[in-house]
Amino acid sequence: MNTAYHSLHLMGTNITMTIISDDAEQQTQAVDKLLRMYEQRFSANSDTSELMQINQRAGIQPVVVNDELFELIEIGKRHSLPYESQLNIAIGPLVQLWRIGFSDAQLPTDTQIKAVLARIQPEKIRLDAEKQSVFLKEKGMKIDLGALAKGYIADKVINYLKEQGAQAALINLGGNVLTFGDNPNQIDGYWRVGIQNPILPRGNHVSILKIKNQSVVTSGIYERQLTVNGKTYHHIFSSETGYPIESAMASITIVSELSCDGEIWTTRLFGKRITAALAEIALQPGIEALIIDHQQDVHQSLGMAQYIE
Repeated sequence: MNTAYHSLHLMGTNITMTIISDDAEQQTQAVDKLLRMYEQRFSANSDTSELMQINQRAGIQPVVVNDELFELIEIGKRHSLPYESQLNIAIGPLVQLWRIGFSDAQLPTDTQIKAVLARIQPEKIRLDAEKQSVFLKEKGMKIDLGALAKGYIADKVINYLKEQGAQAALINLGGNVLTFGDNPNQIDGYWRVGIQNPILPRGNHVSILKIKNQSVVTSGIYERQLTVNGKTYHHIFSSETGYPIESAMASITIVSELSCDGEIWTTRLFGKRITAALAEIALQPGIEALIIDHQQDVHQSLGMAQYIE
């Protein structure tokens, strides 16, 4: 049994992986190729991606797409529609207007923001399961899968490694962590994942979580920011106002079996009242939450204690 480590910069973030397998090196290279293929499929920032073919034909015609792209859009739309869900895969025009996290980030005017709000309505994404096609009903609409894609990709990568006979692995897509099997470097076999303090500089952890065959996904205001005239704007937007969400939450972490579920619930719940978010998590089997507020106080669901070191 061999252990291979690999890192790369892709999807606008740093990706690291640890693979424990008899064919660890070969599987590492195969995963590298998989990740590059998925970036080409799901990217909202490449004019040649499969997703961009849909956006470029908004208001013109449906586009027949790959089954995985159709599946992820279908998942995203389903979780974008519920009342008070902060997830919105149609938010692309707003993301591109602000460009937070990119070198050309800007503070838009109120007029510019109001102009795009009419084009970020997920109910105007038309899906045809029989033809496996996607149609954006109005010109200027843009799907952005950035809130979901990393989790979906992590799940696909781990499934691939299991099929290839790997014994264990950890993949970290820019803070989105998914594990399977035993950590060979720990007697108890658990993997440790630090939870960043969203108020302090990187490397300051509020908690250490120990997990196995599970995912840890965190969404927080510290990830990408824009500062203009002394005011800081984060990258998590309200579909109602067009501005970054104002919330008592500074970050929310989800522990789940599937990484895509972690992405869904960190995004759906960010910005809700903390008590309401924890109440909603209590209704979701196999999913636990840890929320940090702006005073650095920690709030957690009932089942989270078992994961805290």
